[in-house]
Amino acid sequence: MNKIQRLIVQSAFLLIAAVVVFTHCASPETDQELTELQELALTFTEPLPEHAFEEGMPRSDELIDLGKMLFFEPRLSKSGLISCHTCHNFATFGADILPVSIGHMWQKGPRNAPTVLNAALHGSQFWDGREPDVESQALVPILDEVEMAATEEHVIEVLTSMPEYVERFREVFPEEENPMVYENVGVAIGAFERILLTYSPFDDFLRGDAAALTEEEKEGLRVFADVGCQSCHGGPVLGGNAFSVFETPAERESGESDPGRFDITGNPMHMNSFKVPSLLNIAKTYPYLHDGSVWSLSETVDIVAVDMLGRELSPEDNSSIVAFLHSLTGEVPAYALEIPVLPPSTADTPRPVFD
Repeated sequence: MNKIQRLIVQSAFLLIAAVVVFTHCASPETDQELTELQELALTFTEPLPEHAFEEGMPRSDELIDLGKMLFFEPRLSKSGLISCHTCHNFATFGADILPVSIGHMWQKGPRNAPTVLNAALHGSQFWDGREPDVESQALVPILDEVEMAATEEHVIEVLTSMPEYVERFREVFPEEENPMVYENVGVAIGAFERILLTYSPFDDFLRGDAAALTEEEKEGLRVFADVGCQSCHGGPVLGGNAFSVFETPAERESGESDPGRFDITGNPMHMNSFKVPSLLNIAKTYPYLHDGSVWSLSETVDIVAVDMLGRELSPEDNSSIVAFLHSLTGEVPAYALEIPVLPPSTADTPRPVFD
């Protein structure tokens, strides 16, 4: 990163921090008096909400159930093998624990697959922010030649071939003459993803339970704030709402860096710019960085501290921050961990294609 880029990024950090502090000054409702550390945390973050639905969005148990089925449905892919859950496995906290995902015919994706958990609370989707919400994001991998390699026509043919899916679409989109359209696949999957929030001890801490964190974790929170990590990692998911210019050590060593958001906007200021990831469940969603090149959380903390904050952490500060990050590990919703039973294929269901 050159000096001009670093100045721009640092200025953006300060602006984001100011906005977050102004927005999140209110304390959550609690009968307990907040400690100074709790009040500090509430200047840049807040407890997770009950869900991620916005006002006016379609929402029903039937829609969420359909979205869950589609999330687990491998027949949406060309090979009949890959589903959303393949790369966003709930057994491994909504990620696949690979540097980059493996798609159709063993093709490798270009970037590390972020966790789908809490993703609905991000300001945009994908590392480059190309999609605004989880509804539109859900439709992209299905059609990507490297990922699921399907077409809209294939998806609709698969779904209309099974009476149960036809009936479910009619039930959840009753006002539409023809609900079996590709956009509604995204609406349904998005509705399911909007309940995938993971509540952690840190949420309890923010809601007034000062004993929810250990002393080591509290010290880590202090260090986290003192060194400036919250400048980028703010908001309810501690990230997901800003972009920063960043090249990984592996990219610098190879001399081949990912253009990042520049590929979407064409703006030279966005060269090597990526969405700041959420820190929720970060201890469970290794490997790290947009290329998945670093497996150690401790090492990642040191890399980001130097590159983004110009700080070399002491071993003690690094250990404290890592301890705090572990307190952000929440519980995967039990509903998501229950694998749905999918409708059986019929004679009209497209057969798998491997080419």
